[in-house]
Amino acid sequence: MIYTCTMTPSIDYTTYLPSFQSGELNRTNEVYYYPGGKGINVSRVLQRLGIDTTATGFAGGFTGDYVMDFLKQEGVQTDFIQTKDITRINVKIKADTESELNGPGPNITEGQFAQLTAKIQTLSTNDWFVLAGSLPNSIKMDDYRRILATCRENNVPFVLDTSGPALKELIQEKPFLIKPNEHELGELFNVTIRSKQDAIIYAKKLVETGIQHVIVSLGSEGAILVSEKQVLAATAPKGQAINTVGAGDSLVSGFLASYVMNHDTSAAFQYGVATGSATAFTTDLCDKKDVIRLVDEVKIETLEWM
Repeated sequence: MIYTCTMTPSIDYTTYLPSFQSGELNRTNEVYYYPGGKGINVSRVLQRLGIDTTATGFAGGFTGDYVMDFLKQEGVQTDFIQTKDITRINVKIKADTESELNGPGPNITEGQFAQLTAKIQTLSTNDWFVLAGSLPNSIKMDDYRRILATCRENNVPFVLDTSGPALKELIQEKPFLIKPNEHELGELFNVTIRSKQDAIIYAKKLVETGIQHVIVSLGSEGAILVSEKQVLAATAPKGQAINTVGAGDSLVSGFLASYVMNHDTSAAFQYGVATGSATAFTTDLCDKKDVIRLVDEVKIETLEWM
């Protein structure tokens, strides 16, 4: 089972209109209500790719109920911990320019976090754990480190997909996979990544610390993957980017969906890039048929064998 953990889920209220005028009445052409959060996105795409997954984290109120009901209708198993705080609503305005208004995450108590810790302690070597998205300040960084250390001690491979100081702190627990973009990779070393070669150099430094796989997304230039054994480069398929929200999460889903079946890093990287691209080319998250259509368009080149 692949478990995903979203600490601050949301309902993403996404609206499309020709233009947005601040301070005036705006009428929308179409709206969508999707459960939001990076871990939730990973679970939704995994399910669409035919991989069993359970979404966990913290949810509360009528919005939390909506998120859980939506996931269950899509076939995603849920095991959320109830909070008194209402799960936030994020407003995303798609017009001539894009605007977002994100609500605050929940205040998580020590008791609620202890419930999450207890769930993670039951995972076994046949499970995977994905911690993705922003991490509330109401929980100490040492507590996050402890749950990842629990995974490592129980031989549960885990994926870490967050950013900023939390990423810098938690990579010390040696995750199976991290997926920074070039800006986030530069932040880890207080440098600016200016080229693919720069990305490779600093991704290698992360692998040397014990991280097994580092995927760096490079926008229109595709992505690179650095592991202990090889350096791979992927070219992204051509298409019109409609929605970049969830594309990175979809890449993680595609990589895991392929890797858990075949344990082939190159094939998983190709499938992951195709999955991320398929989401970018649609208004919501991708379907499996979209991924299959794009896989052969993703070209993988081996740059180095270690």
